[in-house]
Parts: sequence; C-alpha cells; structure tokens
Amino acid sequence: MASQVFLHIGLPKTGTTYLQSVLWDAKAALARDGYLLPGSGHREHLWAALELQERPNLEQRHPKAPGTLARLVKAVNRHSGPAVLTHEFMCGAGREQARGLVESLAPADVHVVITARDTLGMLTAGWAEYVKNGGTKPLAEMRGDRLGGQGEFGWRTWDLGGVLRRWARHVPPERVHVLPMPGPGAPRDQHWRNFAGVLGLDPDRYDAPDEPSNPALGVVQIELLRRVNPHLTAFRKAVDRGTWIRGYLAEGHLVRQPGERLGADAAQEAECRERADRAVGIIRRRGYQVVGDVESLRVPAELPTRPHPDNVSNAALLESATTLVAEMLADVRRIARENPPDMTEGV
Repeated sequence: MASQVFLHIGLPKTGTTYLQSVLWDAKAALARDGYLLPGSGHREHLWAALELQERPNLEQRHPKAPGTLARLVKAVNRHSGPAVLTHEFMCGAGREQARGLVESLAPADVHVVITARDTLGMLTAGWAEYVKNGGTKPLAEMRGDRLGGQGEFGWRTWDLGGVLRRWARHVPPERVHVLPMPGPGAPRDQHWRNFAGVLGLDPDRYDAPDEPSNPALGVVQIELLRRVNPHLTAFRKAVDRGTWIRGYLAEGHLVRQPGERLGADAAQEAECRERADRAVGIIRRRGYQVVGDVESLRVPAELPTRPHPDNVSNAALLESATTLVAEMLADVRRIARENPPDMTEGV
C-alpha cells in the first residue's frame, strides 16, 4: 500500500498544466525516486477526475475511460511508496465523492494539494478557458455554479473557499496544502519548486520548462472565438472541442496575435473580492499549510483598468478575424502541397 498519496486537485488555471507536464515528463525519474504517477498519461487522470464526479457518457470520450478511477486507485494501493494523482477537475467533486476517494486510499497518509490564485484572475482566466472549449455565454452573464452545462467551468471549481469546504474536512489540516501562484518577479520555476517541496521532491532533479504550457488569449481574440463558437455545430464532442476549437483556433492561431488582458465588471469584481476574503479566512482559521503568500489570493482594492469583452469594437474583431482567415488559408495551401492529389487515380 502507498505510504503517502498526494491529490493535486486544482484549481484550474493555476499553473496545473505546467506542473503536470513536469511530472509526466519525469515519470521514469519519479519511479527511480520511489514515486508512482499511475496511468499512461494525463488523459487518464482527466477521466478519473470526471468519473469521480459521476459524470455520464465517459465511453464517448474513449472506450477505456469508464473504470479509470478504480484502476488508478488499485495501482496506488499496490505501491509501497508515495504516489501522485493530479488533475484540476478533481476539485469539482462533491463532499461525499471526495470522502470516498480519500477513504479508498486508506491507510495511506492522503495530502490534498490545491494550487490557487486570486479569485478575479480565476474568473477571467476560467471564462476564457470555457470559451476555448466551445463556450458561448458572455462574461457578463457568468452567474451561478456552471456555464453552459459544463461542470468544470464555474464557481464550483473556481471558488477556493467552496473547494476547501468540500475537500479539506477529510484529511487533517497539516495535510492540506495551499499553493498560491508566485507573483511577478518570482523565478520562472518557483511554482514547480513550491509544488515539489510539498511532494518531498528535490526540484533540481527534474527539468522544469520556463514557458507556461497554456498561454492566455487577449480580450479581442477570446471575444472573437466566443462569437465563432455558435457556428461550430459539428464540433460538440469533447475531442473536437479540444483538438479544433482550443487546439487549432485558440492555441494554434489566435494566441499568436498580440492582445490585452481582459477585465470584469464592477459587480463581478466585488463578488470575487468577497469570495477571496472568505477563502483566506477559512485558510487562516483552520491552519492549512500555505506555501507562498496567502494574501496574494485576495483581490486588490485598486485594480488596473482592463478592457471588458462586451466593449471590444467591431473594428478590432474584424482585424483579428481577417488575420485568422489569412493564416487558415495558408494552412490549407500547406496541407494541399504536402498531400497532392493522385492524378493517376481512375486511369
């Protein structure tokens, strides 16, 4: 049985892709150091996170997706050293679902690891990720727990206080670790160093990339994508959204365009400030282990002026769209040149 299990449960948009890329690239090195990262890749931990929440139709993602959580838990329970399970969607699990996972890993010492950021940044980055995954609702309409029926995009996964209330009650406070994202001026690999320290790893034994793995889109580009999404009716499956909307349009093309960071409205800023203060209060009262500056999780009283998606001009959208069309046409020409038609067919 595992001696320790580190459940890195999110939050989304807190450098999770970066940290996970370091872990998966170092899977063999981790094994040499006695650590188990179960499964063959990141997507199995995604399937497990969705299965933990009892999400339906997992077989539509992949025939092997159902049963993934049980397979990973079984592998962890057979391991004699520390183990790591990591996916940001795990934080969306309900209280009893979280309890069930923790209890299934007994008698290992289970640690809950939560990477976090200020709530306003969580809202704007989370909404942008929702759009990159095919979402169509404007930022101004972001209300309640969910957006567009996709449970991973909404306050259920974005609100640190709510995640702590559902997850942290199942392990002792000294085994709940909150890692605020390092601020500007910190070393580029500080987030990895903080995370590795919680896991008991020597961060210098593993290669950590300098660049973020999931770069952000500018406000014009994300609003353009939101307006395009309703027309992509043939791209509703998860694999299509990930490959073509997020992968090809957003991260393959739109991210290359220069852009400004987006901002929220005054009411949303006030709501985010309230949620952040509540989360910091919970952390302080219950004595959870913080690696970094807990005060950085609050929304500052003075915020920089940033453009709201609703105020993006048609001219700016047109410029972004025409650039995108030109780049896509270049892609079509390149593909055609690499795959010329067989002129002898039918002869």
